[in-house]
Amino acid sequence: MSLSLWHSIATIVAMAAFFAVCWWAYSPKNRQRFEEDAKLVFNDDLRPPATSETESREKP
Repeated sequence: MSLSLWHSIATIVAMAAFFAVCWWAYSPKNRQRFEEDAKLVFNDDLRPPATSETESREKP
């Protein structure tokens, strides 16, 4: 097998992988999950509310 054949095979495999990732990323069944993940940066509800115990431990 020549080197140009290996280059061609590698190009086709890379192109197929690229299209597979694009299909997965833009699939309608993943849309809601990705929209929720995009909003995680702005969501402050994940941190537990500060209580007097945690505030007293954090202060020196």
